[in-house]
Amino acid sequence: MNIIGITGGIGSGKSTVARILRVLGAKVIDADKIAREVTAKGQPALDEIVEYFGKDILNEDGELDRKKLGKIVFEDKEKLKVLNSITHKYVIERIINELERLKEENANIIVLDVPLPVEHGFLDVVDEVWLVTANKDTRIKRIMERSGLTYEEVIKRMEAQKSDEEYLKIADEVIYNDGSMEELESTVAKLYIQKKLG
Repeated sequence: MNIIGITGGIGSGKSTVARILRVLGAKVIDADKIAREVTAKGQPALDEIVEYFGKDILNEDGELDRKKLGKIVFEDKEKLKVLNSITHKYVIERIINELERLKEENANIIVLDVPLPVEHGFLDVVDEVWLVTANKDTRIKRIMERSGLTYEEVIKRMEAQKSDEEYLKIADEVIYNDGSMEELESTVAKLYIQKKLG
């Protein structure tokens, strides 16, 4: 069994790479999806977030207003740290449980799709790290198109993440995603086959 950790900055295309790997047969654990689940209405993580940030971050249904919270935390690094410290413990617990379940199922290749390459729950459980990267302009364009954020908002989010150099330090494989979808699929398929045969 091989556990591959996929990471990369916002707009790099890491979730697209994870989707390609899922189609190829890998089992994928999506940290963003788990983060949405653990911050849903009625979950303890949301109670902790509201306790710190106040009820203004909820919409009228009592669900987390991600856009509103995003505006707050990407303006203030300390607040982002607090948010991450609240959500990470719940996300990591789910990831570890999911890994155990997939191990029992004898999954051949497991992929952890994680935006923040944290030490516990990511670096300490994966066999290798694949970094997905793309040039800054490509990333900005992608994020603006898919999320409706302004150029300034995108830059703030990018600056809140690790630098390319920091990501490169932990990478075993680097996937450059500046070309077409066909090129990306071909690159990922080649790597996947190598790992499967290896």
